[in-house]
Amino acid sequence: MSFLRSFPPPGSAEGLRQQQPETEAVLNGKGLGTGTLYIAESRLSWLDGSGLGFSLEYPTISLHAVSRDLNAYPREHLYVMVNAKFGEESKESVTEEEEDSDDDGEPIAEFRFVPSDKSALEAMFTAMCECQALHPDPEDEDSDDYDGEEYDVEAHEQGQGDIPTFYTYEEGLSHLTAEGQATLERLEGMLSQSVSSQYNMAGVRTEDSIRDYEDGMEVDTTPTVAGQFEDADVDH
Repeated sequence: MSFLRSFPPPGSAEGLRQQQPETEAVLNGKGLGTGTLYIAESRLSWLDGSGLGFSLEYPTISLHAVSRDLNAYPREHLYVMVNAKFGEESKESVTEEEEDSDDDGEPIAEFRFVPSDKSALEAMFTAMCECQALHPDPEDEDSDDYDGEEYDVEAHEQGQGDIPTFYTYEEGLSHLTAEGQATLERLEGMLSQSVSSQYNMAGVRTEDSIRDYEDGMEVDTTPTVAGQFEDADVDH
């Protein structure tokens, strides 16, 4: 296929984690031949016996897993899904009209790496996980950022930045809308009724009882009857 090219295999300088010989590569159901799979920290590469092969960049790999479902594929293998096009469907050969028609869907390619020794699949998968972790998705990192405006205390202490606006009680009233003022008056009326109900005695409300509490102090206005507390004669 046209995307196969010749390049030196990755080595220890590129963080080679796993080298698996006698591994068949399959792209979208089409066999590419048998070669060696190189799982390195920099990229995932496969080369056949003639030195032709391909490399996959980890940021383009959206999924990798060990597939043991023989109904999906007759042999156990390492499944890799890539957000790119290869071979005859490569991006270089796609016309401008085809690019416009593909705007709604992201290109996907499915690779299957089938080792002759299926017991190596776990080691291949582990190496893939470790290398993939070294290349986090930039979009995932951006999603963790807080988009809201933060209040920089240190900057405001140094006289920089905008200072939040605070109002006194009177200033706050002047900024109320007509609806807000009506709501405030209604709440004040409810509060006044609640306070006045506390000064009912024996179910009788008196105006004097309300006036006694207007200044926040309780005043006893009950008239004193002369001789009310004079000493009384006590029979001994």
